[in-house]
Amino acid sequence: METTTTIEDTLPIIYISGLLIFLVGLTIFVILQIIKTRRNENNFNKLQKKLQKDKGNAQEYYELGSMYLDKKLYVQAVNLLQKSQKMAEDEKIDQENKALICNALGFAYYGQEQLDLAMRHYKEAIKLYPGYVIALNNLASAYERKQMTVKALETYQESLKYQPTNAVAKRRAESLSKRVVET
Repeated sequence: METTTTIEDTLPIIYISGLLIFLVGLTIFVILQIIKTRRNENNFNKLQKKLQKDKGNAQEYYELGSMYLDKKLYVQAVNLLQKSQKMAEDEKIDQENKALICNALGFAYYGQEQLDLAMRHYKEAIKLYPGYVIALNNLASAYERKQMTVKALETYQESLKYQPTNAVAKRRAESLSKRVVET
């Protein structure tokens, strides 16, 4: 008795194998995300407890403020980032790191729809660290939100001078260019 395998016979095995590979990949992805989240939450809790007990340094306040930003808890982030900014002055932190704090503060204000304060902090970040592309993009985004299209376009173009491959700035500048030409 001779058995021949046809495509119809192997098709279910191929489908089940594919499904099994997909499910294993998905399971690994979920497990890695859980581990990452738990690690972040542990760091968050440790840093939060430390800063409640003792006075921290500018970097620790910045890190905790950034964690609050990730959680979209902007009011708490502003308080911590302001402490970080104040301590950065006392600790003689370099300009680049001060710019990071200013940009994060701007982002926290932006998240609260306080665009004027956000823009002020973005501009301060750029003043401290000219060529800070992320702050330039954030400032341009705030200009866009305030319907200041020409200023937004100019700021995205400035960002592209420092980083010509910046996909966000390219895409937004192209879009805004079309709007400016149309009006």
